[in-house]
Amino acid sequence: MSDQFMTRRGFLAAGTAATAALCAPGIARAQEFPSETMQVLIPTGEGGGVDQAARAFTRVWAKHLGKNFEFSYFPGASGQVGYEVFVGKREPNAYNLLFGNIGPEMIMYATQDVKYKYPDDIMYFGAIDSDDSVIWTGANSKFKTINDMVEEGKKREITLSTSRLPHPSTIGALALAEATGMKVRMVPYGGGGPARAAAITGEVDGCATFLSSSLGLADQARFLTVFNETNRAPELTNNAPPVNQALGTKLPPLSGQRAWAIHRSVATKYPDRIKKLISTMKMVFDDPEYKEVAEKAGTPWQFIQYADASACDSSAREFLELAQKYKPLLSASK
Repeated sequence: MSDQFMTRRGFLAAGTAATAALCAPGIARAQEFPSETMQVLIPTGEGGGVDQAARAFTRVWAKHLGKNFEFSYFPGASGQVGYEVFVGKREPNAYNLLFGNIGPEMIMYATQDVKYKYPDDIMYFGAIDSDDSVIWTGANSKFKTINDMVEEGKKREITLSTSRLPHPSTIGALALAEATGMKVRMVPYGGGGPARAAAITGEVDGCATFLSSSLGLADQARFLTVFNETNRAPELTNNAPPVNQALGTKLPPLSGQRAWAIHRSVATKYPDRIKKLISTMKMVFDDPEYKEVAEKAGTPWQFIQYADASACDSSAREFLELAQKYKPLLSASK
């Protein structure tokens, strides 16, 4: 029998086989991605700034992607535990995502003995914001300006709380000390909440952290400086000056980007899946609901900023270089 003259019975049999093939689980998933709930691994604690930002984003993203998101938390070792669980124990199928912060976690990668390789094992495919490092004090502190703190630091050691040592704000504070002659000791508290509480109560002289995580403190905090060329939220930070403007230093901008990451192999194994993830996540930024939920989660709208995979990779490599440059300072502060 030739192909041109297939019998009716043969035609029906072929049709049945084709239908069965189309209904096979593997093919159905490929055509309908996502057909399962998305899984998000957070490498920091539940309820923290990263978690809140991820939940605000996925609340809107789920509407455009067509599936909900479930979260799991693996804090520890400044994010190292979470990244190693993701790379080593999560299936690279595009259903498993990691949401982290490029700055702190690339500094962690560069300064700790980790069990994965960047960019071989993991890639950031989209950032959702950009948050500047700051130094602030409690409202009752005697330091009114960053100049006050630097001058005092030339006489005695200034203590600054931080959520974790591998952090852009730690590099900022240590580089500031190196540039001005101020003596500073970084005190890691293992989380943003305890670090902020220590500065408010006067247990330490101030706090070095990201800006957005401290805006909820309102009158309890006095912002002294921002580690960027401009202060993007002067009305929310008592018009704190950029550090280079206040002190004449030449420190690099030290911002963090909260971003979505995926196994590197997904980009070649499931290109259509990652294409859909990217196209739908970009829709979130144009959805009016996202502005509402992002601000409720504590992120000022002027900090919301999409960055694609290429920009994320550039940022990651810049932090690798910064971490290597300041590694002696980071090591000495431990």
